Amino acid sequence: MAAATLVVSLLMSGLTFWAVNTIQQDARVNDTRFGRDLGLLLAANVAPLVSENERSELAQFSHRFYGSTSSIRYILYADEDGDIFFGIPFSESEVQNSLTLQRRMQLPESYRRDLEQPMVRQHVTPDGEVTDVFVPLVQDSRYLGVLAIGINPNPTVVASSHLTRDVTIAVFVSIWVMVILGAVFNALTITQPIKELLVGVKNIAAGNFKQRIDLPLGGELGELILSFNEMAERLERYEEQNIEELTAEKAKLDTLVSTIADGAVLLDSEMRVVLTNPTACRILSWEDKVEVIGANVLHYLPESIKVELTRPLYQIATGRFSHTSLSREREGAEFRITMPEPPRRTVRVLLTTVLDQAKEHLKGIAITLQDITREVELNEAKSQFISNVSHELRTPLFNIKSFIETLHEYGEDLTEVERREFLDTANRETDRLTRLVNDVLDLSRLESNRRYRFEQVELIQPIEQILRTYQLNAKDKEIELLHEIQPELPSVLGNYDLLLQVFANLVGNALKFTKAGGQVAIRAYLVEEENPQTHSHVRVEVSDTGIGIDPDDQRAIFDRFFRVENRVHTLEGTGLGLSIVRNIVEKHHSMVHLISEVGIGTTFWFDLAIYKPEAPSFEALLSLDDGAKDDGAKPQEQDNSENASVANHAANRMILTTSPSNLSSEETD
Repeated sequence: MAAATLVVSLLMSGLTFWAVNTIQQDARVNDTRFGRDLGLLLAANVAPLVSENERSELAQFSHRFYGSTSSIRYILYADEDGDIFFGIPFSESEVQNSLTLQRRMQLPESYRRDLEQPMVRQHVTPDGEVTDVFVPLVQDSRYLGVLAIGINPNPTVVASSHLTRDVTIAVFVSIWVMVILGAVFNALTITQPIKELLVGVKNIAAGNFKQRIDLPLGGELGELILSFNEMAERLERYEEQNIEELTAEKAKLDTLVSTIADGAVLLDSEMRVVLTNPTACRILSWEDKVEVIGANVLHYLPESIKVELTRPLYQIATGRFSHTSLSREREGAEFRITMPEPPRRTVRVLLTTVLDQAKEHLKGIAITLQDITREVELNEAKSQFISNVSHELRTPLFNIKSFIETLHEYGEDLTEVERREFLDTANRETDRLTRLVNDVLDLSRLESNRRYRFEQVELIQPIEQILRTYQLNAKDKEIELLHEIQPELPSVLGNYDLLLQVFANLVGNALKFTKAGGQVAIRAYLVEEENPQTHSHVRVEVSDTGIGIDPDDQRAIFDRFFRVENRVHTLEGTGLGLSIVRNIVEKHHSMVHLISEVGIGTTFWFDLAIYKPEAPSFEALLSLDDGAKDDGAKPQEQDNSENASVANHAANRMILTTSPSNLSSEETD
């Protein structure tokens, strides 16, 4: 607006001054003509007077002529030498006194005496512009001097031009005063609110939704400011709601990330750690490294993982893959790494690219860590289990098939004794196969989540039943079968059938690996705890004077299909009996222990909880406890202090009637 005003004002002022200048030029032309005509008229009348030297007449005529018009400013007469001899308003006769003043007329250089026309010029004096007219005085072709007349400009034209000039200047000044006042008003009423609105919009864009504008304005600006404040209030309410929702979602996400079983590490495009969860810190041993966040992940990875991941991480971070390759990398970037660093474990590592919303630019890399150590161990155990079962099943099946084929093909050629011997062998192999299948089924059932009912059990009943079952077998092998049950022994909380199977497996193994003349004993007694807060329990022991178990084999004695190979392989077994015992005892919330010495004997013992009618049943706890117990831990690896505490007691009770020299090397099931 100021620029437009300036252009318009300059244009109008220029036009006005051009018009004034044109008028003044025309006035000068008119003044020139008027002065020339007036000079010629006056010169024609005074030339005879000057020629005759009638100066009095000349003075009178000149005064009358000067007084008759206001257009003449001065009249001067000079002789042929240029000396002024008369002038109005100056006259020599009027100023003569004791000091005589002599003046001369300095004619312009362009003045010539022989000019037929007067010379006219204009000049500016302190009193204004004057038109000078120089007329030669000539009489009878004789040059008498020069007449100089000063003509005032036309007063009407001068007043008009001055008025126009003053009005133009006044208008120009007024316009700019109005422009300045308008700018001030604009700054106070429009520009300042707009600046405030601009600052408010910038603050809103920066996320400061508490921004408000408080200006007492009306009209459209007032409505605009009111609408802006309402918008800011709504945005603030939305922000509060969104912050609460985002906080809740972030809390959910943090909880989810921190509680998932897999390790999670999030990297930015520069491979700096942005986020990690406790599982990842545990797997990567970052628990005490708080400086991991914000650092390059390659500086803190274990060496075994760093060797495998450095190349693919750099390839993804530097964009060496195309977007399609990145997708393939996201789907197929899986690594299985064995970490030799203690504790030794096997880890599955998944690399996933994090792209922007348009899926064009890499924003980060997600690393998922899965500890598959248990899975690998279970797969190895599964493979070993299948291999052992296949081997154990193949042997009796082969024997059965061989003897039956022999009977089928050569039955008529065999004697009755040979046929009966073949049938007995096939029957024994069938029994062996049946035992193996039953043991596998029992172990599978025990390791499943099957629920068992636990109730009050009098231990004397399953113990006596086992003694009756194995009495004939012990008598045939000339082994003394003993039992030592504490009088008035309290009842225990357990499952009768499962406890019966435990006693059967332990007593059967003891009889199998005890030579003739040896002893097998079952004991049950109450154990009082020194700590009053710990409940008393019943301890059960099965001792024998058999071949014993080497300390190196005691760690694996409870594993499935494990059998101790002795100097002579004479006894058969599935290798599942003690594994079944361990699982049953763990179902009773206890642990089975052993004390053994090669050539002297072995004692297996475990504790059972005393039955209390008001106590909760184990049945409600089994589903939670089975997973914790069945973790592959060896009972022998438990605290040896408890084993030591019962070692002396069991050793004192151990029946030592067989000399080590009389023992034969056998296989332990």
